[in-house]
Amino acid sequence: MIETLWMYLQYPFVRYALIVGVLIALCSSLLGVTLVLKRFSFIGDGLSHVAFGAMSVSAVLGMTNDMLLVLPVTVVCAILLLCAGQNSKIKGDAAIAMISVGALALGYLLMNLFSTSSNLSGDVCTTLFGSTSILTLTGYEVWLCIVLSVAVIAIFVLFYNKIFAVTFDETFARATMRGAGGYNLLLAVIIAVIIVLAMNLVGSLLISALVIFPALSAMRLFRSFKSVTIFSAILSVVCAFLGIIISILAGTPVGSTVVAVDMFAFAVCWLSEFVSGRGRR
Repeated sequence: MIETLWMYLQYPFVRYALIVGVLIALCSSLLGVTLVLKRFSFIGDGLSHVAFGAMSVSAVLGMTNDMLLVLPVTVVCAILLLCAGQNSKIKGDAAIAMISVGALALGYLLMNLFSTSSNLSGDVCTTLFGSTSILTLTGYEVWLCIVLSVAVIAIFVLFYNKIFAVTFDETFARATMRGAGGYNLLLAVIIAVIIVLAMNLVGSLLISALVIFPALSAMRLFRSFKSVTIFSAILSVVCAFLGIIISILAGTPVGSTVVAVDMFAFAVCWLSEFVSGRGRR
């Protein structure tokens, strides 16, 4: 098995997949803790459907680089979701459902009406579940992912205290801190960037799992925000690495395998919490 793995690692596309997968998992886990604590976990699911719709439009338009359309559209929708979540007439969960379902339906409709591919079902499956996309990355896409991931990590570290404040008590943060609304806006933009990047790894339907499971697993064992964030990042990176390796060796879909490893890790953390006695308190 080690010899087989070493043989696969000689191929550039495998190394690209590991680099991008680890970076995406790291970024997703950092923001995942904030999303879970703010009870906004399904924003990842909603934005992923928006990204799917934007990818469909870019495919119909024949764009060679769909990132030029997908990223701006997803960022704009993230901001709209944030504004809608603060609107008493349209609650956050209703806004997510409205935008995500509409974008998903529109994207699939466009792909059916204007598809130029002979394998429409395969294209849709790859986009929704990320079955092969991460194994077909170009050098440009890898570098773009690296740059965006480093930017996300740097922003999170630089504004850690502000993010902590708006996560736990947004009302208090608005009353005592200047620009609290701006930090919420920054979070929305970062989340949108992560969602677009994560589509290459797990597809649009499984992104929420990549964001939520590491955070929930860390919360089984730790109580402080900093400890949960650090452990979530470590666990997410390990699970992504193992998931990609298992997928390559076993020939299973990459996205589904990564999520399955995340689920197993959550089960182990939950069992550890229960055995230690904290689960019965």
